[in-house]
Amino acid sequence: MKWNQILALGMGAALSFGMLAGCGGTSSQPSAAPSAEPSAAQESSTPENSSTPAELTTVEPGKLIMSTNAQFPPYEMVADDGSFEGIDVEVAEAIADKLGLELEIDDMDFDAALLAAQNGKSDMVMAGVTVNEERLQVMDFSDSYANGVQVVIVTEDSTIASVDDLANADKIGTQRGTTGYLYCSDTPENGGYGEDHVTAYDDGATAVQALLNGQVDAVVIDNAPAQEYVKANPGLKILDTEFANEDYAIGVAKGNTALLDAINGALAELEANGTLQSIVDKYIPAE
Repeated sequence: MKWNQILALGMGAALSFGMLAGCGGTSSQPSAAPSAEPSAAQESSTPENSSTPAELTTVEPGKLIMSTNAQFPPYEMVADDGSFEGIDVEVAEAIADKLGLELEIDDMDFDAALLAAQNGKSDMVMAGVTVNEERLQVMDFSDSYANGVQVVIVTEDSTIASVDDLANADKIGTQRGTTGYLYCSDTPENGGYGEDHVTAYDDGATAVQALLNGQVDAVVIDNAPAQEYVKANPGLKILDTEFANEDYAIGVAKGNTALLDAINGALAELEANGTLQSIVDKYIPAE
């Protein structure tokens, strides 16, 4: 894996995987930037000898383009050879296989990954994306395929001992666009701490580096990468109490029912035949 970024990352995250049941670098794979509106040729074209339903159209014929932010181990990350790997990557590959399509991964900032799927620049977004009311207004989501927990990282000598103590923090670090940012930056009346008390970073690694540098008092982030960051950086710890518990799903453009149904069908098959669990077990071995 490519652990030569700001922070060294290890493997061995701890999270629970749901029944079917919040990540930038540069992509070594080609990025597609077609018009959000498919051409007539795209609408009628499906790969030869493909199991893709005739009514299913994608941004680029024969391909399933996934936008992501590949700094979210163990879900998506960049390997030493520049390719992508992780739970989401392998699940996406399995879905593409079921649909008779070639998977193409477009790596970008988390916010951009969401917008790409919303605007039809990618077919779907997978980046540990949580389903919430705000996102449901602009995107459609698949069945949940994993469960994620938001946790709080602090230094070992921090006076922050519980989630309740975050109200006394001067600055809280999060990753831009994630639910951690949305929760923390909300008003105190809505259970947040206010935008003035939250600093958003492009990725989790930068947020954790800010914590190490004393620029923030805590970082709110998903449990899976949190475990990696703490393991790689002595002097950090995760609070015992959860900040939030949420479900991950695959986001597609609003109204793209055919693609959504195809993805859900593939997910159901992958759950039934044990593929989903085997992918998780590969990246998160049982203790």
